[in-house]
Amino acid sequence: MPAKKSPQPPNGRKKIKNPLKDMALLGRIPFNHETEPSRIEIALRERIKELNCLYAIAQLAERHSECLEDFLGELVDFLPLSWQYPEAARARIVFQGRTYKSRGFKNSPWRQLSQILMYSEPVGEVAVFYIEECPAADEGPFLGEERALLDAVAERIGTIAARIAAELELHNINNQLVVEQRALRETNAALRTVLARIEEEKQEIYINVNMNVEKIIMPILHALSLDVPGAQRKYVDMLKSSLEDITSPFISRLSHSFRALTPTEINICNLIRTGLRTKEIAQIRGVSEATVNRHREHIRRKLNLTNSQVNLVTFLQSNMETDEGPVNSLIKYGGKG
Repeated sequence: MPAKKSPQPPNGRKKIKNPLKDMALLGRIPFNHETEPSRIEIALRERIKELNCLYAIAQLAERHSECLEDFLGELVDFLPLSWQYPEAARARIVFQGRTYKSRGFKNSPWRQLSQILMYSEPVGEVAVFYIEECPAADEGPFLGEERALLDAVAERIGTIAARIAAELELHNINNQLVVEQRALRETNAALRTVLARIEEEKQEIYINVNMNVEKIIMPILHALSLDVPGAQRKYVDMLKSSLEDITSPFISRLSHSFRALTPTEINICNLIRTGLRTKEIAQIRGVSEATVNRHREHIRRKLNLTNSQVNLVTFLQSNMETDEGPVNSLIKYGGKG
């Protein structure tokens, strides 16, 4: 008759034969196999002190979450209480060049030391001393459990120091950002003030130019137009019209709306807008009528008036002397663009 197979765990894992032995391999502190009540009681008291030490580190780290110096200053006085002979124990912490000592500290040959690492780099050490000779144990007068506790303390100091340093760096960065934002707001306010002042000065210049043209130059041109022959009077009228254009937004609107226009084409647009014909424009500019016609073709193409029925004079007079955009004017006058 075949032997029965032992049932497998439902999750398929192998059953641990000796869980206590397995846990002993994972932990730093060996299991205590004492059976004598007095020794068990002593071992329990030592474990309680070790747990209190780790709990105190967590509490001190929370209390001094922003100041590592205060944390280490209080911790160094608490550490001796967690060792087997607290009345003879003293502690010292060296961290980044600064030394913290417990009350009544004295250097002695009986010491237990563990290195403090921060970002995997050594930054100091934590040590516990006995200032008088004590009974021998696992590591001189120190217990093996105390070695594990000291290494855990050193590890927690490094972790807490890294956290505090990161938080302080973040706090400093936030403060720097606040300062830079405030400076940026002040700079923007100053820039807005400067831009407003520039705009005011532009308006003052515009007003002054208009006043000078209207009160000084225009009266002279009116008087001159009465004295020149009729054939030449149109040139005086053109000069008056050009001065009016200087003080009006026509040229600036045309240049802004149609940036592809050359200065020559803008000048011809201005002449066309006044109602001059191709022959008259050619005489004024000293070129042939064919050259003026080519300029007119280029202007219509750049103004999107090619193959449309829009009159160029009407377009220039209406589009550039009002707030209508080029597209609106094309629609208004039936252009196809």
